[in-house]
Amino acid sequence: MVKEFKDKNEWALILGGSSGLGLATAKKLARHGMNICIVHRNSRSQQAEIEKEFKKITKEGVDFIRYNTDAFHSEKRAALIEDLEKELNGGAIKTLVHSVAKGNLKPMISKTTPTLQTDDFQLTIQAMGVSLYDWTKAVFEAKLFSDDARVISFTSEGNSKAWKNYAAVSAAKVTLEAITRNIALEYAPFGIRANCIQAGVTDTASLRMIPGSDEIKKHSLLRNPFHKLTVPEDVANVVYLLSKDEASWINGTIIPVDGGEHIS
Repeated sequence: MVKEFKDKNEWALILGGSSGLGLATAKKLARHGMNICIVHRNSRSQQAEIEKEFKKITKEGVDFIRYNTDAFHSEKRAALIEDLEKELNGGAIKTLVHSVAKGNLKPMISKTTPTLQTDDFQLTIQAMGVSLYDWTKAVFEAKLFSDDARVISFTSEGNSKAWKNYAAVSAAKVTLEAITRNIALEYAPFGIRANCIQAGVTDTASLRMIPGSDEIKKHSLLRNPFHKLTVPEDVANVVYLLSKDEASWINGTIIPVDGGEHIS
């Protein structure tokens, strides 16, 4: 396998890279020679399993850094960026991947469970939407992006469809997409391209947190042209493609990665 990123000292900074789409992306990019920095937030009880996955990345022969910290805390983000300036040792961030999930999955109306409040919307939109801008701005101001960089985030069909309990996350996804479009416009003169991947229904821990997720999966299997769910590796493959030099003219768009699920 040609490791096209190996000789360029290029890095992927992956926010939320210890599971799901983020972890699959880290493995895929490492396989092709990109150095990996993962920002994740996990408890001690989860460490043993995470270490097994991280070892698969280091076996690819790339440099690997990870920070177990709160990606949404401004002071911790600033400290991490400062440390990263030293750790990269002259390298540059080719791909920034936003794969963090933090928010509220509450109904608007219920007699038995807590309902959505304004604070729930604000927390979810900040974490899953606005934080993309916070990180892009921080990396840019530290001059850590490469001359031809990519900012990639993950959205869902909740950007246009209503799912029960998903209102706050849906609002966050729309925010994420709006921010992506403006990053694509305003950072383009500095060699930065920004795109969203709209993944099909994927059986991850984040999906399983949504009430009624089993029904969502069943419905997706029926409407998908291949009658299959999307897997994290499908999404990771497209992040890799977008990171290649040949993808430099793809900018400011939402790319469905779902086997055609969105057309049915």
